[in-house]
Amino acid sequence: MSDARHPLTRYLGIDSASSPTMTVDGTLVYLADTTGTPQVWSLDEPGSFPSRLTAHDERVSFVSASPTRSEVVFGMDTGSDEHDQLYRYDLDTGIETALTATPEAIHGWGAWRPDGDETVFVANRRDGGTFDVYVQDRDGTDATLVHEGPGGFLSIEAWGKPGIVFSRANASFDQNLFLLDPETGDHRKITDDADVRYHDVTFGPNGELYCVTNHGADTTYVCRLGLHDGTHTVVEEAGNWNVSHFSLHGRTGRAVWVRNVDGYSEVHAGRLTEDGDSIEPFAEPNLPTGVVFGVGFGPDGECALSMSRSDDPQNVLVFDPKTGTAERWTDFGTLGIPRETFLDPEIVRYESFDGREIPAYWTLPPNAKPGETPVIVDIHGGPQYQRQPWFYPMKQYFLQEGYAIFEPNVRGSSGYGTAYTRLDDTDKRMDSVADIEAAVQWLHGRDAVDADRIVAYGRSYGGFMVLAAITEYPDLWAAAVDFVGIADFETFLENTGEWRRSHREQEYGSLDDTDLLERISPIHEADRISCPLFIQHGANDPRVPVGEAEQIAEKVRERGVPVETCIFEDEGHHTTSRENLIEEFERIAAFLDEHV
Repeated sequence: MSDARHPLTRYLGIDSASSPTMTVDGTLVYLADTTGTPQVWSLDEPGSFPSRLTAHDERVSFVSASPTRSEVVFGMDTGSDEHDQLYRYDLDTGIETALTATPEAIHGWGAWRPDGDETVFVANRRDGGTFDVYVQDRDGTDATLVHEGPGGFLSIEAWGKPGIVFSRANASFDQNLFLLDPETGDHRKITDDADVRYHDVTFGPNGELYCVTNHGADTTYVCRLGLHDGTHTVVEEAGNWNVSHFSLHGRTGRAVWVRNVDGYSEVHAGRLTEDGDSIEPFAEPNLPTGVVFGVGFGPDGECALSMSRSDDPQNVLVFDPKTGTAERWTDFGTLGIPRETFLDPEIVRYESFDGREIPAYWTLPPNAKPGETPVIVDIHGGPQYQRQPWFYPMKQYFLQEGYAIFEPNVRGSSGYGTAYTRLDDTDKRMDSVADIEAAVQWLHGRDAVDADRIVAYGRSYGGFMVLAAITEYPDLWAAAVDFVGIADFETFLENTGEWRRSHREQEYGSLDDTDLLERISPIHEADRISCPLFIQHGANDPRVPVGEAEQIAEKVRERGVPVETCIFEDEGHHTTSRENLIEEFERIAAFLDEHV
C-alpha cells in the first residue's frame, strides 16, 4: 500500500456536530466531539465562536432545549454503557443540575411539557426488562411514576395539550401508539396495527397528531392520526421512497419533511393547510445535496438540521422554510485535508442469487490499477438500517491508502420499502448473507479489483454478517474485521439486555427455536474460517455482550488461524472516545497492511 498523504489520526480528528436544538432566544445548542468525546456546545449566531457548555470525560448522548426557558436537558452514560442519566443545564447561569441518579437504570429521554415546567422520560428502574413512564419537575425533584409498562421497550414520542404520546415496540419496525393523561395515569391505544412503524410523532397547531408511518403502504409517508378514532389521513406521500424525517412547528404550522432517495436526502418545506389534511409547499430549500440526520424547529419557525456529505463532516444549517434561504451555523473543517481528496461513491445495483437487484455504493481509490486494487466490503448494522453517502473518515482514509470500498444495502436494509426490509426475517436470515457472496462475484467482474484481496468488514449486525460470510463462503476473503458482532444467536439472546430480548426475537428467531438459532449462528461453523480475523468489542456493551467476541476468538485461535482482539474496558457497543478510536483503527490498519 502507498502511504496516505495524511496520517490516520488526522482523519479521526475531524470534528462533527449533531443533535441540533434551538432555545427560546434563538441560540443553537448541539453536540460536538472537539474534545475527543461528544459534549454540549452553543452558538449565538452563524459563524460566531462556539461556547463549550459541558466538560465531562463521558460522552453526552443527546441535548434538547426547553420550549420556554434558556435551558436544555442532556443525557450522559458511563463507559458507553447506555445507562443514560439526565441533566438540566441553565444557559444563563451555567449551572448544571442532575435530574436522575439511578446509574443501574436506563433513562430514555422523552419531551418537555409545552410550558417547560416538567419533563417526561422512560426508565427501567422498577424492573430491568420493563420500561415505565416518569414525569419530573424541571428543578430535579423526585420523578413521579405515571405509567407502568407491561414489559419491553417504551419510548416517549410527544407531549401536547391532549397528553403524552408514547410508543410500545414489538419489533424494530412494529410499534403502537398510546395517549397518556399524566395527571390520572389513564391511557388508551391510538393505533392497533401489526407490523406498522410510527416515528417523528408531533402535535399540530390545533392539537392534531401527525407522524411518519407505513400504515397500509410499502413506503413511509406523513400522516395525520385521529386521536379518537385512529383514522390515518395521508398528508404527504413520498412515492417509491420513504419519508425519513418530519418536523412541524406547532404555532405556525410550518412543516419540513425529507425523502430518502437512494440514500440521499431530499428536503421539502411548506405549511399545513387550514383543514390540516395536506401541506402547501414553500420554495425549494437552498440546501446542499447530502444526508440529513436530524430536523427541528426553532422558536420563530426557523428550521435547524444536521447534514453530512461524502466531503463534509456532519454540520448544522439553519434555513427559513418559507423562503428556502439557508445559513451554515457550524463549519467543522477537514483539518487541512483537501476536500477534493474526499471521494463520492457511485450508486450501483448487482444481481443476487434469486435475481433480485441489490443496491450498493461503490468507490474506487485514486489511480486504481487494473487487477491490483484491494476491496473492503463494508456491511452496515441494524439489520434494519441503511448505508448512506455521509462523511466517514476511515472510509476516506482507506481510499487514500489504495482500498476500494463497497457498501451493500443487502435485503433487510431500510430505505427501500417495507417488503425489502422483511426479506431477511428469521428463517430467511442467510439470504442476506448470500447477497454478500453475490457482491463479491460482482467485484470479481471489475477490472480494477484484485480478487485475492477482498476484506469482509462490519459493525454490530454487520459484524455478524462478517462472521457469517467468512464461514459460509470462506474462500472469498483475504481478511475480516468484526466490530461488536453476534457469533451465537442463542447466547446473544440469553445475555442481551432484558428489555431487548423479545424485540430481537421478532427479528432473529425465538429462544424456543434453538434449531433455527443454531443454523444461522457462525460459531457452529467456526472451523471453516480460514482468513485472518480482527475482532473489536467493548466490555460494557449492553446490546451484544462481549462474550460474543470472546467465544469466536477462542474458536478461531484454537484452529491456528491468525486472530487479533481489541477489547476496551471503558467502551460499549460503540467506541466513543477519540483516544480509543485512534488505537482501534491504527491496529486495524496495521492488521490489514500485514494480511492484505
